[in-house]
Amino acid sequence: MIALEVVARRHAGVPGPVTTQVREIVFPPKPGPLYGGLALMMVVLTWRQRFIAAGAAIGIDIVFVLGRWAAGTGMDADHLFGNGALWVMLGCGVIAVTRRTGRERMLLLKGVGLGLLLVAGRKTGDTWLAITAKTRPDVLDPYLATADHALGNPSWVAGRLLRATEPIGTHLLDWVYAELAVAAVVVALYQLRKVGTERRFPRHHLVRTFLLIGLLGPAFYMIFPVVGPIFAYGPGTSGTGGVEWAVVNVWPDTLPVIGTPGPVPYDELTPRNCMPSLHTAWAVAIFIHTRTGPRLLRYAGTFWLVATLGATLGFGYHYGVDLIAGVVFALTIEAALRAYDRGWDRSGIQLVAHGTVVFAALLVSYRFLPVEMADHPWLAGPLMLLAMGSVIHAYLRTTRAWQPEAAPVPRPEPQPEPA
Repeated sequence: MIALEVVARRHAGVPGPVTTQVREIVFPPKPGPLYGGLALMMVVLTWRQRFIAAGAAIGIDIVFVLGRWAAGTGMDADHLFGNGALWVMLGCGVIAVTRRTGRERMLLLKGVGLGLLLVAGRKTGDTWLAITAKTRPDVLDPYLATADHALGNPSWVAGRLLRATEPIGTHLLDWVYAELAVAAVVVALYQLRKVGTERRFPRHHLVRTFLLIGLLGPAFYMIFPVVGPIFAYGPGTSGTGGVEWAVVNVWPDTLPVIGTPGPVPYDELTPRNCMPSLHTAWAVAIFIHTRTGPRLLRYAGTFWLVATLGATLGFGYHYGVDLIAGVVFALTIEAALRAYDRGWDRSGIQLVAHGTVVFAALLVSYRFLPVEMADHPWLAGPLMLLAMGSVIHAYLRTTRAWQPEAAPVPRPEPQPEPA
């Protein structure tokens, strides 16, 4: 985070994650998972301590809001609450160091670290997005738009379908897309529900995968800067982009013409955050970690994955090839974490190597073979899907073999009939 702070200030001219996080101790916080981080931290507390922590956070927030209201500043509805959650997490860290010892100190510090990592992950991601916009003036969207012909241009199709469902469909998918972190916190709270009684964390849970995806993913944004169909082939959205920056304003009504792709310049505000689709990767991680939960949680995980895929395509945020790369990326990260937990062996190394090779092959083909892929869609499209399917199959086969076999239930011995 310190290195990212230096890079952000030197190369992008924006404050980094350390500065933005420290500011929120006093200044109005950006909308984000502050209370989600507090909820994760509270898994190590007793129920009495949880009520005290939640009450303290709400009370501190009320004091801050009243103070800003009296001063007439910082009353944006999206920036009202969150300081209290951060204060309580920091306070619990102080209590762990000064008032706890041994295992209880370590457990509370792990809880505080977990909550702060979720918040820091959001700050780190925001900083990376600003860096990509400032340091990558050219984008490679024409390459992906050309390669996407091999899949039938799913973003254009989904965009027209979503437009036909307005306003219900757009509102629902927009909510799902925006609240991905909330879904992750809900799943993580289920996985960590026994920490308070068992006084230990499980070996593997969703937060680890979620954070590692967010840590490694932006590196590929710098290698393969892409803004997305609604920006490169449409009017833009969320206050960035514009028709003047578009290659041609055709999304989602008219497919782009297949030609010789090349880099194109774009504005310095729109994040280059398409390759791979991290929203898809996070949704896949949520889906994986709900498979061992109750039926309602499994249904919710499936719904969130399907709705996220629909939103990423339907709103024009991603191309179809982004989603394929995102699925492979998520499964490779999850496989690496599971292999690390159980100790690296041949099956784990092969699984991670398989996902890494497929992910690299996808990126290379998108960059250097997009015209050939568009000219032979009946070959390139199935090959991409088969490559993704091979990673899914290898992941399922390997991780199922890692599961401990249930011990057979002993059958009772037959007893003689009473005389």
